[in-house]
Amino acid sequence: MLHSTHLTRLGPLRQQLFARQATASSPTPSPARAFSTTVCRREILDVSALPPRVHPRYNQSPTSSLLSLQWPEPPRNVLIIPKFHAPQVTLSAVSFAKHVHQEYPDVNLVFERRVASQVHESLPFPIYTGEPSSLHDKIDLVTTLGGDGTILRAASLFSLRSSVPPMLSFSMGSLGFLGEWKFDEYKRAWRQVYMSGSRVAVTDLQDPHTQTAVNGPPDNDEHLQLHDAWSHVRGKSMGLTRSSKVLLRHRLRVGVYDADGVNINGQLMPTSTAEPQQLLPPALPGLDTPAKRGEVTTQAFHAINELVIHRGPNPHLAIIDVYINGRFLTEAVADGILVSTPTGSTAYSLSAGGSIMHPLVKTLLITPICARSLSFRPLGLPLNSKVILKLSEKNRGRELEVSIDGKRKTGVTIGMEIRVEGETVGRTPDGSWAGGVPCVIRSAASGNSGEDDDGWVGGLNGLLKFNYPFGEA
Repeated sequence: MLHSTHLTRLGPLRQQLFARQATASSPTPSPARAFSTTVCRREILDVSALPPRVHPRYNQSPTSSLLSLQWPEPPRNVLIIPKFHAPQVTLSAVSFAKHVHQEYPDVNLVFERRVASQVHESLPFPIYTGEPSSLHDKIDLVTTLGGDGTILRAASLFSLRSSVPPMLSFSMGSLGFLGEWKFDEYKRAWRQVYMSGSRVAVTDLQDPHTQTAVNGPPDNDEHLQLHDAWSHVRGKSMGLTRSSKVLLRHRLRVGVYDADGVNINGQLMPTSTAEPQQLLPPALPGLDTPAKRGEVTTQAFHAINELVIHRGPNPHLAIIDVYINGRFLTEAVADGILVSTPTGSTAYSLSAGGSIMHPLVKTLLITPICARSLSFRPLGLPLNSKVILKLSEKNRGRELEVSIDGKRKTGVTIGMEIRVEGETVGRTPDGSWAGGVPCVIRSAASGNSGEDDDGWVGGLNGLLKFNYPFGEA
């Protein structure tokens, strides 16, 4: 290229010529490239679009009274239930959802409608929601963040079903006796549940708690092959011999009947103001068989804690006839009466003076509430006992209130009765387990697989202050 002094010597005409050539040879600036930005998919989709539910197996172990969780393939649809009216818990639920989506992108996250509307703007990926009646056939695993009430709320979503998905519970409530895990353990807790039964080799067991647990006896499924869907998360499991331990919490099967013996469970109304005031869904197909006296029809409402019948605002004591297996037991004159499960023995029943029962004990408890007679003591009955509570004609308060797990209620009058029995929990013909609420148990801190009640005993001492000495801080 010529210097400017040389151009001066060439004259005006040649200066113009060289100027035109320079302009022609200089590259034309290209227009700025427009980059498209992908909008975050903050969508709420319906659960009907999800794949069908994956049913896990629960294997017994000769060294443990708990069951071993075995997924035939990775869980795909997870229901997240945070505590209501707790902004910090909602934020924790968002953090948990983001972690699961980032590390396990094949997992679909489901929320209740009210929660979904609150959190979907904070999640840059689609989430799912639907009516409670549509969840049973879709949900593989339930995760709760809250206290015992949140667990009851989760269990109530499956109260008309005999099969409940496994529940992974993080204690974030006011008491949290039933919650097994602390939220700061959520990554390890989720990983352990997700990979349970995967047969993936151990590569990342750095925690002494998980290291000691790997040396236990192997399961009886050595012949099973690794499912393809687990291949992208190798190294995230607890090991070939490690699986989550599950406690099947027994439930009650409850039926409310009018004076003509007709089941009126459909008239049970929700007690929580967070739920719409609507009746239960219509009877499931094939569940309208008539019941003999003293038996509960298959269209039963399940309770994980207790059934309570009480006088409410009435000034007069309730008078209730109690029958066990068709035989008259007693006439209860009290503020009310409770029939509870072992899980519910540390709830309302405990406040009413009932005994504390280990959740593995197959029993149901009858506990009076402020009985007139000092000799009316709580009773423990076999789980398969059939209990009938019938309003006596002597009642001066003409209507009493019935509440099931504090989630559903109705009024009962003279001649009406409530039939209660323990839910059958056991193996089905195909070898799986049916009944109960499967709760994932946090392993013992020492890694000893025999310490199945470590969390339960710790809860009695640390939370309920069992036999706490007077005068100690």
